[in-house]
Amino acid sequence: MPDGVVSGEHMKRWFWAALAGLTAVRLLVAAQTPMAPDEAYYWVWSQALASGYLDHPPMVALWIKLGTLLAGQGNLGVRLLAPLSAALGSVLLARAGEDLLPGRDAGMWAAVLLNATLIFAVGSTTMTPDTPLLLFWTATIWALGRLFATGRGWWWLVAGAAAGLALDSKYTAVLLAPAILIWLVATPSMRHWLRSPWPYAAALLAAVIFAPVLMWNAAHGWASFAKQGGRVADFDAGRALQFLGELFGGQLGLATPIIGVIAGAAIITAVRRAMTQDGAWVLLASLTALPALVFIEHALGDRVQANWPAIIFPAASIAAAGLSVRWRRWFKPGAALGFVLTLIVWLQAALQPVALPMRADPTLLRLGGWESLAAQIDFAAKAQHAEYVAFDNYGQAALMARLLPQGCVVLGVDDRWALFKLVDGSAASEGKAGLLVRSARRDDHPDPSRWAEITPLAGLTRARGGMTAEAFRLYRVVGKPGDTAIAVMPRP
Repeated sequence: MPDGVVSGEHMKRWFWAALAGLTAVRLLVAAQTPMAPDEAYYWVWSQALASGYLDHPPMVALWIKLGTLLAGQGNLGVRLLAPLSAALGSVLLARAGEDLLPGRDAGMWAAVLLNATLIFAVGSTTMTPDTPLLLFWTATIWALGRLFATGRGWWWLVAGAAAGLALDSKYTAVLLAPAILIWLVATPSMRHWLRSPWPYAAALLAAVIFAPVLMWNAAHGWASFAKQGGRVADFDAGRALQFLGELFGGQLGLATPIIGVIAGAAIITAVRRAMTQDGAWVLLASLTALPALVFIEHALGDRVQANWPAIIFPAASIAAAGLSVRWRRWFKPGAALGFVLTLIVWLQAALQPVALPMRADPTLLRLGGWESLAAQIDFAAKAQHAEYVAFDNYGQAALMARLLPQGCVVLGVDDRWALFKLVDGSAASEGKAGLLVRSARRDDHPDPSRWAEITPLAGLTRARGGMTAEAFRLYRVVGKPGDTAIAVMPRP
């Protein structure tokens, strides 16, 4: 047997063993890491299933529902599908790399580089809409790669189904449509598909899969579209440089420094090689450069959240395999550094072995001190003889409902709760005294139209290992009648 075949088989066995071990570690991290407020909020979605929500489409709620049915209502159940989908996505990405750039170990290196990024490490151990989005986005690339390699039209239907499921995960998936259209128009060897029914059937299939989300929006005043559409076409000349700096600096950090530079070089290379009208490179360029331009445009007027550009990395990881030897010699040190940084972040998030200030510990703000805060709130509620504890931050309401004692009634106070099928909270608060908890970072005051009485009390602090994460203000409040935007938070 030729040495290259033996070496290739050895590499594949190593890849599968490493992926299985990495998945096992991710499951452990997912079970042990404290839950973030956003994750608890999405868990509430799973307790009130719908075909749409104010913030995002419903896929994350369905995933959490399935995970909790299989593994219970704890952290592992909520996050169960995150490590599993990361493993499946890695396999699909590896196959896509083999189809698009054969003979360069593109598939395995793409999977290794992507798995070594911090942004993928976080997404593979937590549950947010980006988790299913990345899987179905990658599945779309895989299906398009199969189409490119085989020329079989029915792969269009697989791509359409994957794209529809990506749209059911997060609206960012809409960028798949123009990227694929650019691929077809800009690649002479692919233009014949525009004269066949396959891509149109794929688009129809994606639309059918996405239709329930459209129907929910139509029934709720297009609330979700209005919320997301409000972020489009802003411009702030005074802060554009700041937002652009945060975008590029944040992505360099989340990709880890070496892989971040490699990814940037890969995108530039993809665009340059797309000029030759090579179908594989046109696809990789459109799936990386187009989203990048969209996020750069957004940064001219507003902050780009660090997780949004995650969709760029799967195709960028494949494109990296096409870099010159000068670049490829950085793959191993880049992956090694990425996995070391990932391990440090996982250990700090799950076990908090070192007490660090918030500027040096990104896990503190999201994950630190919530259980101790719950204990403080419970003590204050009992001291005030409060009949309920209310929060006007949706994530804090959802998380505290998981952490406060079962006998405590937790209310969410926000207009978004009127869109949920949850237990009406107005009866629990009307004419009754309770405790309102608000972050001190908010510079406004409790809404007097919502409460009959508002009396300030002493504040509380959320901290971990002596390091302060956030201060909170407490108020004794009495509810008014008929408030439809107050909901009783479900409990695990």
